[in-house]
Amino acid sequence: MPARRRTVLLTAGVTLALTAGPLAAPALAHTPSPAAPPSASSAPVPTAPASAPVTRHSAPNGKALRAALDGVPGAHATAALVRIGGGDGVWRGSAGVRDLAGGGPADADARFRAGSVTKVVTAAVVLDLVADGRIALDRPVQHYLPGLLGPAFRPVTVRQLLNHTSGIRPGDSLGSTVEEEYAHRFDALSPTQVVASAVAKGPEFRPGSRQHYLNVNYTILGLLIEKVTGHAYATEARRRVLLPAGMQDTGFPGADPRIHGPHNRGYQAMPGPGGTTRLVDVTEWNQADRWAAGDMISTTADLERLVTALFQGRIVPEPQLREMFRVPAHIKSATYSAGLQRYEHEGRVYWFKSGARYGYSTGVAATRDLSRTVVYSVNDTNAKDESGNPVVQAVVQAALK
Repeated sequence: MPARRRTVLLTAGVTLALTAGPLAAPALAHTPSPAAPPSASSAPVPTAPASAPVTRHSAPNGKALRAALDGVPGAHATAALVRIGGGDGVWRGSAGVRDLAGGGPADADARFRAGSVTKVVTAAVVLDLVADGRIALDRPVQHYLPGLLGPAFRPVTVRQLLNHTSGIRPGDSLGSTVEEEYAHRFDALSPTQVVASAVAKGPEFRPGSRQHYLNVNYTILGLLIEKVTGHAYATEARRRVLLPAGMQDTGFPGADPRIHGPHNRGYQAMPGPGGTTRLVDVTEWNQADRWAAGDMISTTADLERLVTALFQGRIVPEPQLREMFRVPAHIKSATYSAGLQRYEHEGRVYWFKSGARYGYSTGVAATRDLSRTVVYSVNDTNAKDESGNPVVQAVVQAALK
């Protein structure tokens, strides 16, 4: 039977700019790739280790997942990729277009900017170094990087950096609005410049007393990794995480603004003349300032490999792996652990991490026993909007059914 085709007209008052400049074009009709049906029998996939037996739940809800992708491409997203796995069963789906200028269906195997999902890798590298005896979780980072924080800061432990309880303020970026940042998209702030700008602001709170999720914690962890190993962050991440997990399509671009290999282009909604909105191509962007906190490029298949290998204990030994499932108990509102965040849905606990770079929203989630894994990448037209993207929300709600 031929695959079902859907044609969606991009409307909702959005004027499409097909290049990185101010060029505007009328709304275009595109034919997205259809959302893939559930695999033949949604057969359970035994992925959890023997020490964590799989609790069988219902299979992924293919109908709800297909419905979540029905509005793509549209005003909120130009493409979406979804990958569900684990003991409950398997589902794969994609929708949208590869790019607005040339059309063509979205590439289901595309590479994309994973944003803060990078922190999962960074946390795993640090914990593996803890297992090797080269880092101690409760030793101050000032011991390893003397002079980094300065006299205004009390001792900040490695554990407090991992779980965002350090009290260090955010570092500077290259603009306070998307328009300002876009104008500087090919410029670079080094990790040391980002940390120096944060330190100059002084501490926000006493270390360990509150939790405030910030990139700067993981930027410092990147510096820590380099100091104790004598190797580049990307080298250690590749050796300790990517290779053991089999993540062959994942890398760290550094100051290279391009996404190499197959990818779906990313767009950002920008104000246009007369109160209009235009979509600007933001695929090429130097992410060096995000570094160990958010510059990774990956695929949905690789991120599924990451969470599976990680939760099975194939990357970080079990004693240190527990830190990724430990939220600070003494902070009432805390939800972040080392590299992950705890989320409970209908009595089922998921450990997840989301990430957003302009043009791309990404997420990975799994139950501890790997009965359900969820990975998505949405070419989000307003990826930094904290109110949330309706497509992302629909995908997540359907994935957890």
